[in-house]
Amino acid sequence: MPELPEVETVRRTLKNFIIGKTIKEVRVHYDKIVVGDTKIFVESLKGQTVRDIARVGKYLVFILDSQAFISHLRMEGKYNIAEASKPLNKHEHITFVFSDDSELRYQDTRKFGRIELVNKETYHQDLPLCKLGPEPWDADPKELYLKIHKSSLPIKTLLLDQTIMSGIGNIYANEICFSMKMHPLTPGKRISKKRLAELIAVSKDILEKAISQGGTTIHSFDANGITGLFQIQLQVHTQKVCPVCNGAITKEMVRGRGTYYCKMCQKKKG
Repeated sequence: MPELPEVETVRRTLKNFIIGKTIKEVRVHYDKIVVGDTKIFVESLKGQTVRDIARVGKYLVFILDSQAFISHLRMEGKYNIAEASKPLNKHEHITFVFSDDSELRYQDTRKFGRIELVNKETYHQDLPLCKLGPEPWDADPKELYLKIHKSSLPIKTLLLDQTIMSGIGNIYANEICFSMKMHPLTPGKRISKKRLAELIAVSKDILEKAISQGGTTIHSFDANGITGLFQIQLQVHTQKVCPVCNGAITKEMVRGRGTYYCKMCQKKKG
């Protein structure tokens, strides 16, 4: 699943291709990708020029003249830039045709992604974005402590809760726990204020490094041919041997998510 660094890479890449282009036509080939009335979505975007692309957590925000729409890539969503002459592949479900006849195509093998019209002026305050917690760069240690200090849930699960802190997914949650030498099953209530401040700092550091490398290429992620390089630097996720102690990396499911950790470096306390 594309996480914050991957979505940020998509955002930066797409800006090079579509900013300033005017949408001539929108073709929806699979209605369920669009949240709400498909006809309204299509008609609202005709004649609109792409002015900017923003990002909130794992959401892309396409900002047009008087409209905006958000896009969540979910498991395998991606955007392809194509010429009109190129045949549509079976997994491309929405086509944005520009006035210069170039196209932006939304591709999603599993069809889990969603695109939705939002208010251009207030999208931060409206659903679904208003439910998101701050990104690590904006997280306040005191506020974060209040959210988790009574929780019995594992820190791995809490890191994945987008209402607590947004942008972190499974890959980076594993990497953050390893970097902190913290067992992924550590309950939120066992984490001190000092360790929580460290967690925020580590989260920022790892995400920034991943962004600088174009994200992590796992399965089908790429951004118009730009594949992430951060997988080369992964310390624990999908790894077999711990880079610190040379012990075996353990994989187990934590509340349904594949979790990688080192039993020696990330000892469970209590």
